[in-house]
Amino acid sequence: MHAELALEREDLIASVRALDSVKVRVASEVQATKRVWPTVAKGLPASPAPLRTEIEAAAASASTLPVPAPFGEEQSRRLTGASVAIAGTYRTFALLARSGWQLLAADARAIERGPPAAASFARANVGLYIESIYDAHFALAQIGEKVHKAFHDLGGPAAFTTSLIPEQVEAVAGFYSEAIARLTPRAATKLGS
Repeated sequence: MHAELALEREDLIASVRALDSVKVRVASEVQATKRVWPTVAKGLPASPAPLRTEIEAAAASASTLPVPAPFGEEQSRRLTGASVAIAGTYRTFALLARSGWQLLAADARAIERGPPAAASFARANVGLYIESIYDAHFALAQIGEKVHKAFHDLGGPAAFTTSLIPEQVEAVAGFYSEAIARLTPRAATKLGS
């Protein structure tokens, strides 16, 4: 039991370091998303051309989201305890944000200048991509709570001593939080919008 607990603590330390290592890129994606989100949350306008620059910027930012080594699909299989959920939640965020923005940008281009059939198909599916972006940010907002809970469940400051201090945990929990990542308004699209 002691060895298992020690391994879970090591994995949490690695998870916090991984989350710290991608904060700049995540912050960039969050900022780009929040800049355009209020105008796309309920669907694309009839002519998305005025939003093209912001949509493309959000797509470009999301496309650079890394999945740090311990969170990769293969590597995360070696994680234990709460770090498994932390890794999966981060990976969900990165993949949904990346694909959601890329597909939304492609739909905006198709609606704007594609043939009628492509524009119609894009219009019918745009809601799926908007929802996936919202879901990505919902996942992102859950990570901090998972880190905070795991830190305390695994013994808190007394157990981690200097290897993981409360200030590090609070910084990560604060960054990967609903206050930072939540998108408003709530996505309100319908298929065919």
